[in-house]
Amino acid sequence: MRAEAQTHIDRIEAALELLRRFLDWDRALRRLDELNARVEDPTLWDDPKKAQEVMRERTRLDQAIGATRAIQQEMDDTVELMEMAEAEGDNALVDEGVAQLAALAARADEDKVKALLAGEADANDTYLEIHAGAGGTESQDWAEMLQRMYMRWAERRGMKVEVVDYHAGEQAGIKSATLLLKGENAYGYAKTESGVHRLVRISPYDSSARRHTSFSSVWVYPVIDDNIDIEINESDLKIDTYRASGAGGQHINTTDSAVRITHVPTGIIVACQNQRSQHKNKAEAMSMLKARMYEAELQRREAEASATHASKSDIGWGHQIRSYVLQPYQMVKDLRTGIVSTAPDDVLDGALDPFMAAALSQRVTGETVVVEDVD
Repeated sequence: MRAEAQTHIDRIEAALELLRRFLDWDRALRRLDELNARVEDPTLWDDPKKAQEVMRERTRLDQAIGATRAIQQEMDDTVELMEMAEAEGDNALVDEGVAQLAALAARADEDKVKALLAGEADANDTYLEIHAGAGGTESQDWAEMLQRMYMRWAERRGMKVEVVDYHAGEQAGIKSATLLLKGENAYGYAKTESGVHRLVRISPYDSSARRHTSFSSVWVYPVIDDNIDIEINESDLKIDTYRASGAGGQHINTTDSAVRITHVPTGIIVACQNQRSQHKNKAEAMSMLKARMYEAELQRREAEASATHASKSDIGWGHQIRSYVLQPYQMVKDLRTGIVSTAPDDVLDGALDPFMAAALSQRVTGETVVVEDVD
């Protein structure tokens, strides 16, 4: 077997192994049999809501199991044909087999990521907050670069983007911004981006052209629907109003329509200024608060299951998840998975899928990678 072909086979087998591990293969097969039996029960639709939940779970499992089996079978068939072609010296057919394996490997990776997006809220829309770290204009400019990066990523995936809250920097950039990303699996993909992001570059604001390091944090939490009940006591809330300004608020800055809500027991703060009325901004802010509290519960469950928890931390050294180096060389490096890109311009233009896919896989395997940061 050619080395190139074996590389594709190894990649496919790694994706299949991760899929089986994620599905808990034997349990998934038993569960699918149970669900198929329930679907055949004529009394199932006596409770339409429960029936819909059963059908969704059945469809998800059936698709994941079917895709895994199809990839395995196609790989086995292709390898068998290639072995026969090699024995007969048919190089053209071998070349065709290598191309088929390459396409299958890409499909396996895509199916793997889709299967990994099966969390409780992964299919939901998501809020994404960006906060500049210490460092004034440098960090505020970096925060705005991150805002553009995520907006470009969302647009690449056909998502709609709304700027829910925005606070401009004193000279340039932003102090903070909250985006609402609407699209398929928005939270499932974006949740891996929570953490501190570090930029190294020659500062455009330094007349001496010195190299600067800047930090900004990203925090992601899902939009929740009416099926998820989050109880909040009004007495636990501190509600402030202020005059909206900046992007998203330029048309509503004649009154104190913007709303900031602080949940005193947890210290969670949310704000909204993109609507014209204070009432609508308050309703949106309450939805954001419920989403933040729900995300905290998801994080708590994940921490109990894996005994690891990437909590929100100080915006500075020792807490970053990814470094973006623009000078003296070009590199973006994820400090959790070791994934590297030597095209930071592409990454900053929204090419984030490889980083997200690797981080999703790591959540399933639980494997940690020792990664050295870049200078």
